[in-house]
Amino acid sequence: MPALSDRVGTFTDSVIRRMTRINNQYDSINLSQGFPDFDPPKQLLDALAETAYKGPHQYAVTFGAQNFREALAKKTSPALHHEVDPNTEICVTCGGTEAMMAAMMTICNPGDKVMIFSPFYENYGADAILSGAEPIYIPLVPPTYEFDISLIEKGFAEGAKALILCNPSNPCGKVFRRDELEAIAKLAIQYDAFVVTDEVYEHIIYAPAEHICMASLPGMFEHTITCNSLSKTYSITGWRLGYLIGPAEVIEGARKVHDFLTVGAAAPLQEAAVAGLEMPASYYEELQALYTEKRDHFLAGLDRVGLKHNVPQGTYFVMIDISDFLALPQFKGWTDLQFCEWMIREVGVAAVPGSSFFREPVNHLIRMHFARGTDVLDEAVRRLEKLQALLK
Repeated sequence: MPALSDRVGTFTDSVIRRMTRINNQYDSINLSQGFPDFDPPKQLLDALAETAYKGPHQYAVTFGAQNFREALAKKTSPALHHEVDPNTEICVTCGGTEAMMAAMMTICNPGDKVMIFSPFYENYGADAILSGAEPIYIPLVPPTYEFDISLIEKGFAEGAKALILCNPSNPCGKVFRRDELEAIAKLAIQYDAFVVTDEVYEHIIYAPAEHICMASLPGMFEHTITCNSLSKTYSITGWRLGYLIGPAEVIEGARKVHDFLTVGAAAPLQEAAVAGLEMPASYYEELQALYTEKRDHFLAGLDRVGLKHNVPQGTYFVMIDISDFLALPQFKGWTDLQFCEWMIREVGVAAVPGSSFFREPVNHLIRMHFARGTDVLDEAVRRLEKLQALLK
């Protein structure tokens, strides 16, 4: 057999998705891969049922159906403080994952440097490699996940083409403050660089945190490529509907990349999803209240069983510190991956090892999510009591 490309040896498969596959082999509760176990809003389901008979069932315009792009523009313009042109400033993609890949391939030449906050959603490192870019990692330091702005200035000064910014941040739940975003924006403008944002958790925010779009800051629309999707906001992760918003010249390039990557997102799903984009403001308020209740309920359960954790400001993820367990004789020398695999088999709860998100040698954190029904979260906490018993 001829040799494979060098690039496929430079990154692993998704550890997140791997943990789901292992979970499925056991009677375990999957708190690893982040998708909800409840239905999308009824309005979307009704629209999908109607579309099944009315169509469309053939290709949409490759960069997004006209009515879907118009609905996206109407929904996103207020948050971006920019009247988004649906005809020149939006490209619809097959999920937020493709949106990020299309953005990277549009702006990066082989050898370009791109800054990535660490911990990071694991796709970002692979995106950089696949687009030929060289990643530079900027630490978000636990437990509060602050960062040193001078490292970002150094990266831009050394020629970094872009910074990838996940806000709210997966996996750590950080929501970037206005002063942090303004400091980054100032440097991006000064060095004529891009900020590529991933904002899929924009509506899953916990007071008093506030989500601020980087593109909404003065002078930043021309320097920002906003990547987003409908997956988390409308509980439709399997629909794979994402999008890019940015300056017309960038989007023109991204549309070409997207066309040859996937041709286009599913036409009937775009048609049905318009109903979601037209939801009233009350929907997003109820979504925030729902996840606030889930977060508080799950964190209270973790507290009851004595598990150390951060308090996420956004997303539906929490980072749990397993240092005390790794110090026990039976786990001596174990990695966080080995511990997560053991948890699935012996405790019955699946998590993601934190090392898959960090560039730094962090081996003491694991990520769980709480996008589950209360009864499932309660059962997960009951099972996690087995962990605390080990410390007695």
